[in-house]
Amino acid sequence: MTKRHVSLPSAAEAAMDDFIAEVDDRLASDEETCSVVEDVLIDLTGDREAYDRWQAGEPVSAAERVRLQSYDPCNTTLESEYYAEKDEEAFRRSKHLQWLWRQFDSLPIADNVAFALRFRQMLAEHLFDECGDDCRFFKGISFTYGHNIRVGDNTVIHDDVHLDDRGTLTIGSRASISDGVHLYSHDHDVVDQTVVRNYHTIIEDDARVTYDAMVRAGCTVGENAIVGARSVVQGDVPAHHIAVGTPAESVKIKPGWEDVAEPLEAGGENRQEARRIEYDLPDDIDAFDEFQRERSPPTDRR
Repeated sequence: MTKRHVSLPSAAEAAMDDFIAEVDDRLASDEETCSVVEDVLIDLTGDREAYDRWQAGEPVSAAERVRLQSYDPCNTTLESEYYAEKDEEAFRRSKHLQWLWRQFDSLPIADNVAFALRFRQMLAEHLFDECGDDCRFFKGISFTYGHNIRVGDNTVIHDDVHLDDRGTLTIGSRASISDGVHLYSHDHDVVDQTVVRNYHTIIEDDARVTYDAMVRAGCTVGENAIVGARSVVQGDVPAHHIAVGTPAESVKIKPGWEDVAEPLEAGGENRQEARRIEYDLPDDIDAFDEFQRERSPPTDRR
């Protein structure tokens, strides 16, 4: 689709560029990431005066104190923080950046598309394992960690997408991930839900995963392929194929690509095990079972 260029007034453009460059420089420096995130959120929310009063020892309500403390990501927790197999060192920094991304998206200023796309691109370059040029990340994108994501150039990820990188998630160049899509890289055992297996999930160059679809952990959506709206991908989608349904099946080859694509009946193979990512847990981990279920099948208890 052809789009038109939109320009903001020069003063607004300059202010946005200056602010993003300032945050970018601070995140690239040796400064504590927690401090950078805290400062940015205080200023973007307009809470600097209240924060300074609190720091000066003036009385604030309990609600104000919780709010002001929460600008510092060290005073917060994320769901992924509880995952036993996470890389503690990598998560220590990515948590702070993910907190900044999430809190930024909750602010009214995140609806300013010109500013928000540039700000998220800058954050992605610090948060992701790899992030190419000229990507467009829209509002409400969530991650597991962020640091296990690789994205190519000129890729667009739309509103309310979940990028699960508990394993590893690779998205190629010029890919399009539509609103409400879920891309998974981990799975749970069907008998013992506490057993988690991580995989490498791949969306190749020029692929499109359309509205509200889901790609299961360990699957590949091939180059230039399309996953139809609300489809559930449970096996590989070959390059240039269009796959729809639950489970998604190839129904058509994109016109003009018939000579180079695999036959229409190809695809659907589950190659999870070939893309499984093994991990070890430390012996001294402080672990708990949140479900407290009896997990043994009756046949195992005879």
